[in-house]
Amino acid sequence: MLARPDFSHLLKRNGPFTSETAALPMGEHDPETSEGTLKSTKILVIGAGGLGCEILKDLAMSGVRNIEVIDLDTIDVTNLNRQFLFRQKDVGGSKSEVAAAFIRSRCPWINIVAHMGKIQDKPVEFYKGFDVIISGLDNVEARRWLNAMVVGLVDVDEDGDPDPSTIIPIIDGGTEGFRGQARVILPRITSCFECSLDSFPPQKTFPMCTIAETPRLPEHCISYAFMLEWPKEFPDKKLDKDSPDDMKWVYERALARAEKYKIKGVTYMLTMGVVKNIIPAVASTNAIIAAACVSEALKLITFTSQTLNTYMMYMGGEGIYSHTFVYEQKENCPVCTGATRKLTLSSETTLYEVVQQLINSDLRLKKPSITSESKTLYMQAPPALEAMTRPNLDKELKDLIESGEELSVTDPVFPGEKSLNLIITFE
Repeated sequence: MLARPDFSHLLKRNGPFTSETAALPMGEHDPETSEGTLKSTKILVIGAGGLGCEILKDLAMSGVRNIEVIDLDTIDVTNLNRQFLFRQKDVGGSKSEVAAAFIRSRCPWINIVAHMGKIQDKPVEFYKGFDVIISGLDNVEARRWLNAMVVGLVDVDEDGDPDPSTIIPIIDGGTEGFRGQARVILPRITSCFECSLDSFPPQKTFPMCTIAETPRLPEHCISYAFMLEWPKEFPDKKLDKDSPDDMKWVYERALARAEKYKIKGVTYMLTMGVVKNIIPAVASTNAIIAAACVSEALKLITFTSQTLNTYMMYMGGEGIYSHTFVYEQKENCPVCTGATRKLTLSSETTLYEVVQQLINSDLRLKKPSITSESKTLYMQAPPALEAMTRPNLDKELKDLIESGEELSVTDPVFPGEKSLNLIITFE
């Protein structure tokens, strides 16, 4: 059994970087221990992969007593080289449940709860129960959803000032190879994740015609194997990305196609990366970024030091180097500012063209639905409503709305009934 940490020497003294309200003697809050705040604080860790395992370990060893972790994935044999909370016997098991069990076995004083599933499936009340959220997510869409959810929890008064008691900080970490980042998001106070969306390039995809007819890269061959050959060979069976047998089949078919076109570079690991959209991971990078994230969490809940303002980048490929900077809030951020998006279009523009413009714009919407003040213009779901409103896509705006009319846009990248305000003015 590992010994409990003792932060009393940090929590009971002032420091050059603490605020006037810092240096709270924790013994005054809990006479039995100097871990008063750490003992009562409840932290949610999202993701139990390479970064998540490190975050969970650091939290447990820092004295945080109440942790919950959520992840939808199961353990693959390829995870074992860096996700150290898992063993060979755990392959196929839930990442969150196995990680929680491991932490519990080594640190029995930790109250850790595991959830298996998508973050989008949890209700609003679930997120309201946490003091801090640490995100170890590996995709932009899930981060956008989480960001919008937590920003939406903040109560704002008539003057637009947020109620501090409703602010749940998000500490977002991410790694790719020898690079990584950590940032602190204070909803409605600092910039949010949506403000920095432009810094994340869209996910790379390959044209289907290239994949099928003129492959030039090993990725083209792999995509052909699992996107075209698998459905033809197994029309009634969905590819199991966590099955070694299924992945071996894809690898062998991809390798055969690569040899046919004299393309080099198809490997089993690359096959896994393309099929599962795996971001290259290095254990040491995960450890560094996780340490930065947990350090920020400890600052937030104990007031021992000033928190990061607001973004830290680590570039291990150039040496042990990192720098910090303030990521400014985007003036027209649709999430944290609530700004109304304005478009000036021809009255002959079709609704379909508007939908495509929303998808291809900096908003990066996936399946936008649009309603006006008086009627539903187009809804992506449910199927019956989509079929009913589909004819509107071919209609011109002048036949659907008035110039300057305010529209409401919803999309799956945002939670629940979160909507964007859009005003279209005719040229």
